[in-house]
Formats: sequence, structure tokens, C-alpha cells
Amino acid sequence: MNQKHNMRQNVRNRILGAFTQSNGLVSAAVVILGFLVATILILAVGRNPAGMYSAIVQVVSGFDLRRFTWNARYIGEWLVVTMPLILCGLSMGFAARTGLFNIGAEGQYIAGVTAAQVLAVFGPQVPVLHWLIAILGALAAGAVWGGVVGWFKARFSVSEVVATIMMNYIALYGSRLIILNIPGANTYRTPVFPKTALLHSSLLERITNGSRLNHGLWLTLAAVIFFWIVMGKTRFGYSLRATGLNKDAARYGGINVNRNITASMAIAGAFAGLAGAVVALGSFNYGRVLLPGQDGYGFEGIAVALVGNSTAWGTALAGLLFGMLKSAQPLMQSRQIPKEITSIIIGLVVVFISLRAGVQIILNWRLKEKTRKGEAAK
Repeated sequence: MNQKHNMRQNVRNRILGAFTQSNGLVSAAVVILGFLVATILILAVGRNPAGMYSAIVQVVSGFDLRRFTWNARYIGEWLVVTMPLILCGLSMGFAARTGLFNIGAEGQYIAGVTAAQVLAVFGPQVPVLHWLIAILGALAAGAVWGGVVGWFKARFSVSEVVATIMMNYIALYGSRLIILNIPGANTYRTPVFPKTALLHSSLLERITNGSRLNHGLWLTLAAVIFFWIVMGKTRFGYSLRATGLNKDAARYGGINVNRNITASMAIAGAFAGLAGAVVALGSFNYGRVLLPGQDGYGFEGIAVALVGNSTAWGTALAGLLFGMLKSAQPLMQSRQIPKEITSIIIGLVVVFISLRAGVQIILNWRLKEKTRKGEAAK
């Protein structure tokens, strides 16, 4: 009897061990679990969960199951909401692969917004060249904002968590100070941007039936591919990963750890800066609205990176998931689903995926205990 019990226990432990070691499987499972709990909560408040799922179907496919109509605009708007989430997720994920916790993507995003706005106003009004210069300026601003933190971390061992939190506020109030000094700006609005500065795409708007989808889509895709190639296919990426796994071993192996820390934070900042440019010049029309406060994309990017396991394509998929939930929120409300349900799902997904480490610790402890008892029995 004890032998059968032990066999069942071993099988259970092996299944749990394999489960916790598969990043993709864990991410998929926690998303399903999050939706399951959300479904139960919706039933508990006396609503029909079919409204939530029909809203999600409408966002990702454009098909309205209630009226049996199709509108590609919903797909376009979903992608618009997703782009800054993916880019800020890449910012967090890139730094995490080097052993850093970049909680400052929000400040780097704001630095990108500010640089893009300034260059949109004062840049040369030449088609393509104008928005390209604004994009490059945003990349540089985000890289500088992140690189400064990386340099302090590498040179003086300053906690990147504390430094980036402080930099977030400096970026926000510095942005308002800069933009308010542009001629024609006021407390609420920047000057009207010339059309040459905007990421407007007639083709994408036409395909998606007049949505706000713009050239930021291609920039986001390029950023994902860049992350994937640099981190997984290059010697530099290998050195960054080695630094993240064990700084002392990396240093012993001849890797310049301090340079990698600074470079990683600079590249992470560039991703967030690009997110700011995409928003400022296309996604949410911040080209004409002064930032009232922190948008939260940098903080949401942390959750996106966690669910995506800090990988390029995993982060992209997680960004699409979170963007889907945010886009579906107004549609859910029209179906009598509480608007808070999307935030609950996102929170549950993050909590569940965080439990993976706890499960692994318990399994390791039980394995050690079993080994110790086995040795004692001998």
C-alpha cells in the first residue's frame, strides 16, 4: 500500500516539476485560471459571463456575436492599445535578462513622449524624415534616462529600483516644464503638430475601417525582432544573460559586467522611449495633449514581461493579451459586466504566475527531505 502511495506521490511530483519548469505552460495555465476565477466572480454578482467572452471575441476578430456584424476597427484599436504595452514589456524584460529590475520604464516612456513632442514641433516638416527624427530622438531620450540609472548601478552600486522610481517623477515634472515653455502650449495642450510628424498610415486606417492604427505597428514588430535577435542570437546577448545569471562568474569569465549593466538599462530605456514616441505621434493623440500624469504603461509593462517570461515573443503575446482585456473593457460594460473585471483578471494572472516560484521551492524542499530521510534510513 505504501509502495503504491509513494509511486503516486512520485508521479505527482514529476508532473508538478515538469509543469513549473515549462515557462510557456505556466503562462498559459495562469491565464486560463485567471479567466476561470473571473467567470466565477461574474456569476457571483449575478451577471452572465458570456458577455465578457463575446466582448473579447469582438475585439480580436471584429465580429459582434449579438448583431452578427463585422467591423475591423475593433482589431485596429486592439493593436493600438497593445503597442505601448509590448514596448514597455520589452523594456522590463530586457533589463530582467541582465538581472536588473527596471521599474523606471514609466519615466523612460515619459522621456520618449517629451522628446517626440519637442521634435514634432521644431523638426523639419519633411514627410517621413520628420517623424523618423522624432522617433530617433525618443529612442535617445529613453536610452539616456535608463542608461544613467545603469551607470549609477554599475559605478556606485545604487539600487536601480530606488533610482528608477525617483527618475519617474523627475521625468514627469521635467516633461511638463519643458512642454509648457514651447510657444503655443498651455496647461492642457501642446501646439498642434504638423502632419509630417505623425505616424499616420492611410493604408492601415483603411484596412481597419478608420481605426487609429499607424506605423507604430511596424516599429513595435521591429523592436520585438531586435530583442529576439540581440538577446538570443548574438555574443552580446549571451554576455548580458551571463551577467544576469551570475555577475561574479561572468566577471571571472572576462565579461565586462559594468558595461553590460549600463548598456542593458540604456537599451531597456530605448524600448520605453519608443513606446512614448508611438503614443505621442500616433496612438492616443498625445501630440496635442499635455501629459496630465503617469500613464501607467511602464508599470503595466512589468506585468507583461512577467507573463511573457521576459522573452521577446512571450512578451509580445502577453502584451496582446493585456491589450485585448483593456480594449474589451468598454464592450464588457455595455454587456452589464463590471469594468473592474479586466483589472481583476490581470491581477490574478500576475499573482498566479508569481506563485510558480513558491511551488518550485516547496517541491525542492520535499525532494531534499525525501533524500535526507532515505539517507537516514540507510
